[in-house]
Order: sequence, then structure tokens, then C-alpha cells
Amino acid sequence: MSLQAGIWNLDEAPLKAEDLSKLSKFLEEHAGEKEVLYLQGNVGMLYRAFHTTPESIAEKQPAVLDQGIVVSWDGRLDNREELIARLGNSVDNGSTDLRIVAVAYKQFGTECFKMLVGDWALSIWNPTDKELILARDYIGVRRLFYYPAPTRLMWCSTLMPLMLYGDRFTLCDEYLAGYLSVMPDAHLTPYQEIHSVPPGSFVRVTRKQVTMQTFWCFDASAKTRYKNDAEYEEHFRGLFRQAVRCRLRSNSPILADLSGGLDSSSIVCMADHICAAEEVGISAMDTFTFFDPEEPDEEDILFFRKVEEQRGRAGHHVKLQGLGDTIEVDRPTSVSAPGLAPRLELTAAKAVVIRQGQYRVILSGNGGDYMLGQGLDPRIAVGDALISLRPIALIKRLVEWSLMTREPALPLLFGAFALLMPRAMRAKLTAADKNPAWVNRHFARRYAVGDRMLPGTVGPMFWLPSTREKYQSLLRLRGELTHAVIPHSEMRYPYLDRRLVEFLFSIPRDQFVRAGQRRSIMRRAMGDIVPEEVLSRRTKSGTGRCVVATLNKHSAEVIALFKAPLSVQFGYLDGPRLRSALSDLQQGKVSPYVGPLLKALTLETWLKEITKRGLLHASFIPRNYASTVAKQICTPRVMAKSAHKTSLRVAEK
Repeated sequence: MSLQAGIWNLDEAPLKAEDLSKLSKFLEEHAGEKEVLYLQGNVGMLYRAFHTTPESIAEKQPAVLDQGIVVSWDGRLDNREELIARLGNSVDNGSTDLRIVAVAYKQFGTECFKMLVGDWALSIWNPTDKELILARDYIGVRRLFYYPAPTRLMWCSTLMPLMLYGDRFTLCDEYLAGYLSVMPDAHLTPYQEIHSVPPGSFVRVTRKQVTMQTFWCFDASAKTRYKNDAEYEEHFRGLFRQAVRCRLRSNSPILADLSGGLDSSSIVCMADHICAAEEVGISAMDTFTFFDPEEPDEEDILFFRKVEEQRGRAGHHVKLQGLGDTIEVDRPTSVSAPGLAPRLELTAAKAVVIRQGQYRVILSGNGGDYMLGQGLDPRIAVGDALISLRPIALIKRLVEWSLMTREPALPLLFGAFALLMPRAMRAKLTAADKNPAWVNRHFARRYAVGDRMLPGTVGPMFWLPSTREKYQSLLRLRGELTHAVIPHSEMRYPYLDRRLVEFLFSIPRDQFVRAGQRRSIMRRAMGDIVPEEVLSRRTKSGTGRCVVATLNKHSAEVIALFKAPLSVQFGYLDGPRLRSALSDLQQGKVSPYVGPLLKALTLETWLKEITKRGLLHASFIPRNYASTVAKQICTPRVMAKSAHKTSLRVAEK
């Protein structure tokens, strides 16, 4: 992705080029074309392009429009033809995405944001009105963060430049509760003072206030109904084809992830289907596959070979032998935020393939599980029938899911009933206040850490459980995209195409799950495109063994890491229970909460790193932490009392 950043001195002090250089130096690790600066009075903007479409090469950013308005655009428009037809003679098929967006903004103002389909982030400076607008696409594929300090406002595509600029910050408990359970909300960062532009929204900044307004929101009332399955299948196939087609617009070879699962295989096969039918303009589309034969349930190799046979050529293969590390236990994945990176040996091998093949665009199947019902919890399906007071439908659902999951009907019924209860009662009935056990129980209770891990618990109570689960999936994906480690190539996600997602959110549940079959609509619609062996696959390969191997290999570092744990001192984790859980994992006892457990480990490494760098307000020293570094620390609860006051007021519209 391209990178954009800027500074606005709210006190009207002139901005110097070296002020922007401080932001720029933290972006040097990201590849891209030459950096361009805009500097006028007390406002400065910088842009580092990463061209991935033929049209983008002609863009000049930051772009100065009529009346001095300055625009920075990081994105890809997927509905160019529709917008060109709507905007008249001002644009044509040769216009850049930036030009189309600029004309749309000139004609419709901020109302144009809802018209922009694609992956994008946008910053607009209006010198006449002294106003800055920051906006992101509906799900947040492109990132944009902002920091309203007392005398200046800073914004950037990445979090790192803002938190290393030289200020001190307060930890955000709400963010860390989300991190330790499922995923932080997309508008949060680990620091209370720095914010993320919410997906599907724009932030308007003036000297007096910051306001936020939504231009796209989840529509729980949307319904698409057809007379028969064939019509649903045809609609899905058309939208999926469109989602893949618009992501093939590239000025370089494309690399597609291929695991042998239904999501990635469908993308690759549909892309081949499109390339065979029309001229798409790409020089090549290759595939990247990794597998670990030492994993007990590794089966991917049986299926991705079927796709390669259909393509008539093999892709790039990486055979992992378990010799490398899954994670680095003694250092954080990122300084800016705690996080789990992809498997280290995999990342290194893939980087070599990308560099040698000069791939700038990677197609990913991320989001398919969420959007197509792979992870639908049986309690949700039973809950829909329960809340609608239809006893016959309820019995039918119980029998179907009991057979599919091999779980007795009564526990399923009780679980569905528990999810329908208010939060306090739900926590007791599901033991949500007790898991994960290594999270400090007071912190977990205050921020409902366990409850966040339950399905269908977000959204108004009058929504059906399945509707709440769709909304919850959307929020989780927004958080994942916002807080993921920034890739050095442009990631494109066909399953997150807005038009496809809106359709999938509006069709009946029984199009996704039927007796003995998940992803029903996809399997039916892709029957003549994807190999039958892949369509009928019911398994997934796991990665549990490599996690255990890494912890065993670095057991000494793990023990040393938790000798004086900051995560315990801050009140986030329970030390004895965490050490017990790590000991069980080292012995091969893989917990269903292995993901949150690894997050607890990475939280500790991150806390130590940011403390060492002096990034936190030095207003409190935790007990039993006597090192020199500890003088930089303060707990979230105490720090909140001493947080810097800002002259900007955040108001929700």
C-alpha cells in the first residue's frame, strides 16, 4: 500500500520540513517510489507511492485541487465504470483513481465516500475552511491513524511514526482487553491518545473539535430473497467473479495464496476462469503454497495439487520442516502494538519468493470463513429457532446440529439459551468470566474478556443471534485488518468486496449451512470451476505442533521472560496461571485457547519493549519491579489520571 502522513500545527506555528522528516524516517523500511512533500504554512503532508495499477503511475500526490484543496489517496477503486458514468465529462476511462475521487468530492462533498467501492484511505486538507478530513473504506483494508496532541494534529498510514515522534502515552485497557480475547476494536490503538479512523467513517478536524460520522453501516434489515437455489447461486457467482476480476487490475505479476482449502482454491480457479475468457492485462498470476508434513493433520498437499493439475502448472512451494520458529519469544513482533506475526520461517521464505518474482499484489482468501458460514456456531442456529418461538423448527435445528457436531441436543439447547441472556447471566451460564484463566480476573470481569470470545453477543438484543454474529464477524475483520502487521506487498481480499459482503449478509442462513454441509452456496455455485475434490473437502490442516516445538526450543527464554512480568504488574495477567498454562503447552497439551495464550506471551514482550524505550508516562512504578527500566512504567488505571489534556473535543455524530 502507499503511505500518507501529515502534521497540522493547531497553534498556527509555521511547519518546517524537518518536522515532516521526523515522520518520514520511520517509514523508510517500507518500499515505495520517491517520497513527495507538500508544505504550506502550518500544514504539511507527505506521500510515498506504491504503484500497483496501470493508472496509478500517472498520479501525482499530494494533489492540489481547485481552491487549494490538497488530497492524498491510498487506494484502488473497484467501481470506476459506474463512477465515470455518474460524473459526466469530467473523467473518462483513462482517468486515474485519484482524479475520479477528486471530481466526486468536488461534486458531492463527503457524500461521495459512500459511492467509493474498493480498498482505500483518504486525507483531504481544506485551507479555506481550515479543515482536515480523514476517511477509510467500509471494512478498513487500508489504515489511517491520527493523534490529536494539544498543539498539533498528526496522521499517518502506520502507527509507528506517531508513537515514536517523541511524546509519552497512556495504555488503553479497552484495546488490550480486545487483544487478549479476540481482537481490539478497529477505532482503538494501544494508546489512549492515538486513534484509528473507524472503517466506514470519516473524521472531520477543525481547530476546535474532532467529529466522526459514519457513511456505511451494517444493515440488519437488508434481505435478498429468491424463488430457488439457482438464483442465489447465479447471484453469488456473478458477485464473486466481479470481486476477483477487479482485484486482477495490476501493473505487475500477481501472487495468490493457495492452501488447498475452499477459499484460496476458489480465488485461484475463478481468476483462471476470468483470464481464459477475457484480456485482463496482467503478465502472470502465480500461486504460493506452504505445508508442514510434520503436523499430525497436514492434508493440504492432497488438495492444492488438484488445483495445480487443473491450472496445468505448479506454483511456489515451501516445505516447512519445523526447524524454524513460529514466533520470537524474546522480542515483540512490532514496537507499535502487541501482535502475532505469521510463522517466522514462512515469512522469510515468502519474502524471497516475492522479491524474486517482483510481485506487488497478493490475493488472499482471508474473510471467507467469516462471510460464508464456515465458523457458524450451532448455538447460533438453534438460538434463531428458539427466539422465534417455533417449536417444530427448533426440534429440527437441534437434530440437524446434534448429528453434525455429535453433541447431545440438550447441551446445544442450553448453550443457545445462555447466549440469549443478558451479559451478567450469560457470563455465569457459559463460564465466560473464567476464560482464559491466565487473564487477571478483575481485569477480565471489568472488560468482559471472556464474554468477547462468545459468538453472537454483539449488537441489539432484538436482533436474531445469526444477525448479531454477522455483525460481530464484521467488527472482528475490521479489527484484524486495522491491527495486522503491515505487509510489504499490497494485500487484496476478494471475499471482503463490499458488494459481495452486502449480498452475503442479506441472504437466508440456510443458503450457508445445510444438513451435513457448511458453505452450501459456495460449493453449489463453484461446481464447474473448482475441482470436485476441493469442493467436497471437510477438513483443515492445523499448526499446533509447531507452536509447542517453538516453546520447547526456547523454554529458557520463556522462563526468563516471566521472572518479573510487567503484564502481571500492570494487572493484565495472572502470573501463576499463565506459567501453568505455558508449562502445559510445552508438554504438548494444546489448549483450545492457544491463540490467546500466545497473545499473553507477546503482550509481555511488547510491554517490556515500550517500557525500555520510555514511551509511557512515568507516573507510577509497579511494586516488585526494581530495575531501572521500571521507572518508566505506570499502570493503566493510575496513568489515566495523569494523561495529557487535549484542546480537542471528540464528539460522536
